[in-house]
Amino acid sequence: MFFQVNVGEDCPVFDGLFEFCQLSTGGSVASAVKLNKQQTDIAVNWAGGLHHAKKSEASGFCYVNDIVLAILELLKYHQRVLYIDIDIHHGDGVEEAFYTTDRVMTVSFHKYGEYFPGTGDLRDIGAGKGKYYAVNYPLRDGIDDESYEAIFKPVMSKVMEMFQPSAVVLQCGSDSLSGDRLGCFNLTIKGHAKCVEFVKSFNLPMLMLGGGGYTIRNVARCWTYETAVALDTEIPNELPYNDYFEYFGPDFKLHISPSNMTNQNTNEYLEKIKQRLFENLRMLPHAPGVQMQAIPEDAIPEESGDEDEEDPDKRISICSSDKRIACEEEFSDSDEEGEGGRKNSSNFKKAKRVKTEDEKEKDPEEKKGSRRRSSWPEQTSPLQFWLLAKFPTFIPQPLRFYIFYFSVYLYKNILNINIPRD
Repeated sequence: MFFQVNVGEDCPVFDGLFEFCQLSTGGSVASAVKLNKQQTDIAVNWAGGLHHAKKSEASGFCYVNDIVLAILELLKYHQRVLYIDIDIHHGDGVEEAFYTTDRVMTVSFHKYGEYFPGTGDLRDIGAGKGKYYAVNYPLRDGIDDESYEAIFKPVMSKVMEMFQPSAVVLQCGSDSLSGDRLGCFNLTIKGHAKCVEFVKSFNLPMLMLGGGGYTIRNVARCWTYETAVALDTEIPNELPYNDYFEYFGPDFKLHISPSNMTNQNTNEYLEKIKQRLFENLRMLPHAPGVQMQAIPEDAIPEESGDEDEEDPDKRISICSSDKRIACEEEFSDSDEEGEGGRKNSSNFKKAKRVKTEDEKEKDPEEKKGSRRRSSWPEQTSPLQFWLLAKFPTFIPQPLRFYIFYFSVYLYKNILNINIPRD
């Protein structure tokens, strides 16, 4: 069965695979819910960004396409969602999912040619309603910070102008960095993060996701710095000492230096591709709208904070009963009977009406009886009161009564102790 969905070849099975998919996908969907509820303006899930997975097929180390599921969640509240992919590999799974819709525009900057997954040609522009809503910028080996910035900013500015999205999903695959084991680009961490900074400048709800990256120390460096960029925080180049400090040698710095590899992306080539993309974007008629309709339920519903509304037909859990805080007045009479909290209604009735002559004659007898009964509540012996008060909360109510009556029987008949009564 695994081979039917391509698990076992370039997507190996490992211990905890299902739990990993749960965390990765759940994190992206939960982030989308937070953005929909306007509980945050930027959400981050570095465990997400698995852009190669298809509807019924794993691919390229990607088992579940959390990006597609997160975008579907965003579409419940947003008319148009923009997806941007700066991983070195083409985001084929996301493009395929939204290839025929005009509500999602996919933009991918990637290595093209004899390189996985082999898709992402300049001529792949979408189909049907989605025609011209797929934007692919094929690149060659060795692109550096300066060239990447020169194409990213004008293309994204034009996309924002023509598509006018209300939410953005940014896949920040770090295999486009210099020195990546499977990559062939020459970007530094600062050059990579400039894309994040530029997209952030549009002040739209943004979901930042991880993705590829096969030199793990540089992956950690990159996403640490880009988290700081998202938070508008400056962090030093000197790495603080930690349990993994030795992995970042020999320089133990945050930022990396580019290599001396040749940039095969000439200015003429980059300009030619850019102009072709601009021509396609000009073919867009207008920013598409959506008919008003009922908003579907959130994939991850919010936990209700109202614990008072309980079903009377259901037993209260131990956890809920332990959390309850009872007011003292609910279980004890006030100093003046009939006022404030009261335990039984007879005290209240006596306090509110005028006593008759017969009741006045009984008062001295009641006072004598009260001395004998001490301070225990009415019709409750000391043993009964102790049994009711000292039961642990985890003992069910029916079992309490059985224990109570057995204790009374033992107390009266076996120990031959008379329980005082009225």
